[in-house]
Amino acid sequence: MRKYYDEITRIAGNVVTVTANGVGYDELAVITTSTKTSLAQVIRIDADHVSLQVFAGTQGISTSDRIQFLGHPMQVPFSHELLGRIFNGSGRPRDGRPEVQADPIELGSPPVNPVKRRMPEKMVHTGIPMIDVFNSLVESQKLPIFSVAGEPYNELLARVGLQAQADVIILGGMGLRHDDYLKFRSTFEEGGVLGRTIMFIHTAADPVVEGLLVPDMCLAVGEKFALEGKSVLVLLTDMTAFSDALKEIAIIMEQIPSNRGYPGDLYTQLARRYEKAVDFDGAGSMTLLACTTMPGDDVTHPVPDNTGYITEGQFYLRNGRIEPFGSLSRLKQQVNGDTRDDHRAIMDGCLQLYAQCKESREKRDMGFEMSRWDNELLRYGALFEEKIMDLSVNIPLFEALDQCWEILAECFEPEETGLRRSIIKAHWPKELVEG
Repeated sequence: MRKYYDEITRIAGNVVTVTANGVGYDELAVITTSTKTSLAQVIRIDADHVSLQVFAGTQGISTSDRIQFLGHPMQVPFSHELLGRIFNGSGRPRDGRPEVQADPIELGSPPVNPVKRRMPEKMVHTGIPMIDVFNSLVESQKLPIFSVAGEPYNELLARVGLQAQADVIILGGMGLRHDDYLKFRSTFEEGGVLGRTIMFIHTAADPVVEGLLVPDMCLAVGEKFALEGKSVLVLLTDMTAFSDALKEIAIIMEQIPSNRGYPGDLYTQLARRYEKAVDFDGAGSMTLLACTTMPGDDVTHPVPDNTGYITEGQFYLRNGRIEPFGSLSRLKQQVNGDTRDDHRAIMDGCLQLYAQCKESREKRDMGFEMSRWDNELLRYGALFEEKIMDLSVNIPLFEALDQCWEILAECFEPEETGLRRSIIKAHWPKELVEG
């Protein structure tokens, strides 16, 4: 039995400081009050002054309450019984069912040794043309969705989870509105994937610091499934809320602030999570897709700015669409050469024409005279946005490639597309040529 300590010397925000000894960093503790018990974790040790962040908040805690250190860091039970379950930010059931009885695993293990990693080489099909055709998602990739408040980034994450080819889907929600949580749940239930989904949900009504545990629980469980040979897809939303929780703790701990008040180790904290994405040599894989909201649509904000140096590209979600310019999957060249012989040609050709369409739109908006070529580009741009860019479009990769060819044939002559003759000869829609 661990010793109890009751010499609480300071309570500030969600952090309590107690006089104790024989305690380790990240060690878990239980604070017992007259009405409840709360979990806390050691975040600083200064001689015999130990600071703990209280996951449920410090409301109701007094300096006379007792603290018991458990002798181990935060853990989460692991078993296949987790599938189909929903937990809160402390790992406790949110679905009204009993707790999972299984051997615990610790959170925050180091990233996998590169020697044990495989080169990413398998495409993750999502049914979203702007991803599958133009910025293919690859197994073991770490990729953020940069967005602003009001954009349908949670709907996009839910759809990827619903349609992506994965054995296990793990959703980590941080600061979610309750209706967003319910929408995720209903989407996975109606789509028939809830049975292979695990959800760790921290809502906006929960204590802020409780959201700090969510990514680590998702990634610890996901890594364990990947070691069993499963392909795991981890969806995290929103990493800005996670970073704001780090910021709150740093302020309470009186750390010297860095850019815009965020802690100086923000890059390290984000990298520790993103670098868990892996394709194990001889086992499964873990792919990480995370949403990062940009306050004021400012990509230089510390959270997206640091994220961009860690991840393998990004998706920009603006005006309800994945923007083709700025969005980038740096690993797409690993897979799109093996899908169909026209994939890369269509990817390059369609975006070049769409870039010219945007120039023609600027000419039109400024009142310049429009040529026949400008009008063709405008028509192409409207069709491309409607049939390819719209996020409601839900078609497989090959069908999306055929759709691109049909749009090109409807707007241009073959020689106007700039594509190679051999590719045009093999894939140009024959019925439109005959017509």
